[in-house]
Amino acid sequence: MTSPTPISEPTSESALTPDSPAAALSPASSASSVSPASSVASAVSPVLAEVVRSGFVEGRHRGSLVVLAADGSVDWALGDVTAPVFPRSTNKPMQAAAVLRAGLDLSGERLALAAASHSGEPFHLDLVRTMLAEHGLTADHLQTPADLPLDPEEAESYLASGRVRDRLTMNCSGKHTAMLAACALNGWPLDTYLDEVHPLQQLVADGVRTASGEDVAHVGTDGCGAPLLSLSLTGLARAFRHFVMAEPGSPERRVADAMRAHPEYVAGTRRPDTWLMQALPGTLSKMGAEAVQALALPDGRALAFKIDDGAIRTLGPVLARTLRLMGLDAPVLTRLEDAPLLGGGARVGEVRASF
Repeated sequence: MTSPTPISEPTSESALTPDSPAAALSPASSASSVSPASSVASAVSPVLAEVVRSGFVEGRHRGSLVVLAADGSVDWALGDVTAPVFPRSTNKPMQAAAVLRAGLDLSGERLALAAASHSGEPFHLDLVRTMLAEHGLTADHLQTPADLPLDPEEAESYLASGRVRDRLTMNCSGKHTAMLAACALNGWPLDTYLDEVHPLQQLVADGVRTASGEDVAHVGTDGCGAPLLSLSLTGLARAFRHFVMAEPGSPERRVADAMRAHPEYVAGTRRPDTWLMQALPGTLSKMGAEAVQALALPDGRALAFKIDDGAIRTLGPVLARTLRLMGLDAPVLTRLEDAPLLGGGARVGEVRASF
């Protein structure tokens, strides 16, 4: 496989196309010029992953990806990394920092759970219940939609026990509990805590702008009902870098430290974000729905990407390939990039990165 050409700034004009020639990856400080073939803007994102079955490429997943150097500058990029996207749950660290700025004193597993898309494992649900009780709240205060555990194995066990979809089981219930607790602490309305104009959501918006260095172009509604603030992929990568490089004791650093110390509460025991943060000390990693991923390394390097069609199955292979191009080599990357396709119960192919 060839490596993407490094570029100095993430403009759509310099986005690489699937057919553009690619030079060997080199540091941003010695970045070569982008070839004429890749300097023409394309409405079609490059292919980041292929679906290979029985030796035949039966599908392709397109998207955009940006990698930041340790100093925060753009090292290299694929596709358009300046257009706004909905970061989905990769916004959760910024939402968790907002509850700290609101005065809520969370730390450890509780703060990690406030930034989580948890799997719905028993230890997740037990801590959500505990946090609700600690702040005089009940599950009835949650405005999350009723849902099953995010982890398929947990969902099967949950249904087999005779239980049904519940607001507390929804993967964002830790975040919502922290939001409600911050509102209760400040005497803010609990029934409108998800409104865009609510004081807490205004703190979230301020934090997103500060961390990313961007204005919010679009506001939508996330799957959990919370306001969803758009960012470019470059802004998202810069936000994660901001959290990792923040001063110790600041809200951003406290969130990053809690997530990295307790990754099983951020995701779950069978989830890639957990594996990465356990295997690569100091790494901050968070995925989002519709195939969004952001990550920052302790040296200040960071990345963010979005798969256009929202195929979650591409996240591991694309993330592992990107980290390898960034110079990392660890067993967890082999685990991440293994995305098998089955035929008749046997492995007959894979989803693989194609850049």
